[in-house]
Amino acid sequence: MNPFHYQRPMNVTAAIQAVSPNSKFLAGGTNLIDLMKNGVERPAELIDINRAGFAAIEPQPDGGLRLGAAARNSDTANFPMVRYQYPLLARAILSGASPQLRNRATNGGNLMQRTRCPYFMDVAFPQCNKRAPGTGCGAIGGLNRMHAIFGASPDCIAVQPSDMCVALTALDAVVRVRGPNGERRIPIGDFHRLPGNTPQVDTNLKPDELIISIDLPRSPYAAHSCYLKIRDRASYEFALVSVAAALDTDGETIHSARIVLGGVAHKPWRVQRAEQTLTGRKPSLELFARAADDAVADAKPYRQNAFKVELARRAVARALGTAGGLE
Repeated sequence: MNPFHYQRPMNVTAAIQAVSPNSKFLAGGTNLIDLMKNGVERPAELIDINRAGFAAIEPQPDGGLRLGAAARNSDTANFPMVRYQYPLLARAILSGASPQLRNRATNGGNLMQRTRCPYFMDVAFPQCNKRAPGTGCGAIGGLNRMHAIFGASPDCIAVQPSDMCVALTALDAVVRVRGPNGERRIPIGDFHRLPGNTPQVDTNLKPDELIISIDLPRSPYAAHSCYLKIRDRASYEFALVSVAAALDTDGETIHSARIVLGGVAHKPWRVQRAEQTLTGRKPSLELFARAADDAVADAKPYRQNAFKVELARRAVARALGTAGGLE
C-alpha cells in the first residue's frame, strides 16, 4: 500500500474543503481499502468522513425517507420504516456481503463500489481500460463469465456489483450531493454511467462532490416486491444475476411496475420495455413470462456468459411471480 496523508474533518463543509486532486473520501472502507492494498487505487490523501455528521436516517414530511450517506448498511436494512415501507431495499442489503461487512459499509460507499472484474482488481493484468485507459479490455477475449450482457462497449464489459443500488433504482431514489458550488440532486438512474469510451469514470459524481444522502420517495410497492439474487454460493457472493421486481397492484390490475437487473451491466439495468408489458394488465404467470422475455430481448452476451440470458429471463419471471403473490 502506498503512503498517504490522513485527516478527519468534523463536518461536511470541512470535508469538501479538504478535497485535493488526488484525495479520496473514506467511510467504511470495505471497497477502497481492498483497492489500495491491491495497488488499484493510490490516493495521496484520505479524508475520513465518519465524524462529519450525516449518518442519520430520517422520515420526510412527504412520506418519503432520507438515508444518510454515512449510515451503515446494517442500520439501514433494520430501520423500521425501511423494513415495512421499503422491504425491497432491506432484502437487497441483507443479501449482500456478510453481517460484519454490513456493519461497517455505508450507504454512500455502496453507491461508489467499483467492479470486481479480475482484470481490474489485479494490477498484474496489463489490459484494463478501467484501471489503465487505453490498454484494452482483457475480459472481452478472456474470462467473462461474470460480465455484462447489457450496455457494454468495446472498451469495457465489467458489471456494477451493488445489490443495494439495484433496489434503489427500482424505488426511484435520488442521490443528494454537495460540492464547492453547492448542492444538487441526481436521480439514481443517472448516477452510474455506462462504460462507453470512458469506462474509468463509474459515476456522474464530480471529483470534489460528496454524497450527503439518498432520498426515497413515498413508495407504492411495499406490499408487492421481491429481490432475487442468483449466485454461485448461497452467501457472501456477488450476483450472477439479481432482480428487483416491484408491482403497484390491487390484484386485478397492475398500475405500475419496476424491474431492475443487477450483475448484468455497468449500472443497475432497468428494463422499461418489460415494465410497459405489465402496466394496465391483470397479474398472471403468463403475463410475467412475457415480461421476462421482453426483459432480455436486447441482451448481447459474450462467449462464457450466454447462460446469463436464460438465467435472467427465469429470474425475472420468478421474481414477478413472488411479487405478485402467484408463486
